Amino acid sequence: MRLNFILLIFLCVGCSDIQQPKPKGALSLSYPEPKYQINYSKKNYKYQYNSFAQVKKVSRGENIFYPELKATLYLSYTQINNNLDSLLNDAYKLPTKHIRKAQEIPERIFINQKKKVYGTMFNVVGNAASQIQFFLTDSSYNFLIGSLYFYVKPNYDSLLPAVKYIERDIIKLVETLEWDYDS
Repeated sequence: MRLNFILLIFLCVGCSDIQQPKPKGALSLSYPEPKYQINYSKKNYKYQYNSFAQVKKVSRGENIFYPELKATLYLSYTQINNNLDSLLNDAYKLPTKHIRKAQEIPERIFINQKKKVYGTMFNVVGNAASQIQFFLTDSSYNFLIGSLYFYVKPNYDSLLPAVKYIERDIIKLVETLEWDYDS
């Protein structure tokens, strides 16, 4: 009897906590304010990139690696040799490879007549492998294509803050790109 009374006391005291659902939390991601520096390519161009990233030269261009974001912006350069139509055709086909996973693929057109830089950026909205693809050209000699990839399973909602951060860097790259016609 005494044991039952002690058990009853423990049950009453032990069950006094009220269970409440945890409040919804917001993911707080903070990235450093970009500081841009000039990259002189071994190819026929130069541009500004975020010093938060690392540029690695490769045979056809550069890879801009964001170690903290586990992302790489692949840049591939080609010289135009009477093949602008096929280069443009290939550049417009690249985003369509992600059409099955994309909800939409809006385009943004860039025209800088003073620097002779023309191009299009494609934002792939959805759980695709590449969230941003773009190409830039002077329509005569130079053609540069870029693709952004993350080294994680594509989850657009989770990647969106990082995508927007790197998108700002891509726009800076586009706005500061200059062709070197002396190379």
